[in-house]
Amino acid sequence: MPHAAEAAELATRARALATRQGPRRVLGIAGPPGAGKTTLAETLVRALDGLAVLVPMDGFHLADAELARLGRADRKGAPDTFDTYGYAALLARLRTPNPHETVYAPSFERDLEQPLAGALPISPTTPLVVTEGNYLLLDEEPWSTAVRPLLDEVWWVDLDDETRVRRLIARHVEFGKSPAHARAWVLRSDEANARRVASGRTRADVVVDVPAH
Repeated sequence: MPHAAEAAELATRARALATRQGPRRVLGIAGPPGAGKTTLAETLVRALDGLAVLVPMDGFHLADAELARLGRADRKGAPDTFDTYGYAALLARLRTPNPHETVYAPSFERDLEQPLAGALPISPTTPLVVTEGNYLLLDEEPWSTAVRPLLDEVWWVDLDDETRVRRLIARHVEFGKSPAHARAWVLRSDEANARRVASGRTRADVVVDVPAH
């Protein structure tokens, strides 16, 4: 997480989005794998106390069976291993809520490493949707044209690479990989994704520097 003063400023900025007159807003949190996107998004939603809901991009991971069929199981997490158009369709639906309809979004279960359909209820009266994922600022089709225009702001979460890689390896170990497998996966797959999204930092509305611990 950023320092307390910056965290308070970010919560104030997010609250301004939530309370602005007009249609529902969508705030994106982007950055490389392991930077702390989920932590920041969850913290913002808690701080807004009912004014916001979190809808993670990871709910649109393709299932392992489909990745195997496509020959992409070894690159799970790459941009083409998500249902990008499905994600964009959900964001579009969330931007123009039906006042009588609860929308159900998918989540991502890290214990299973699989998406879980219909897990997140979004009330039509919640004024701000916070969504987080690696590719919200990726300057490639279809992300740049199908997803980015649906986000009112996108913030970039920045963390030094050494700390970020260490955290990623620890996360993979926590969810079942051996230390050697976790390190190999991070250096081969996660870091390839990190390099691919790095230029998104320059397109962000806000850059959030996370201190190393």
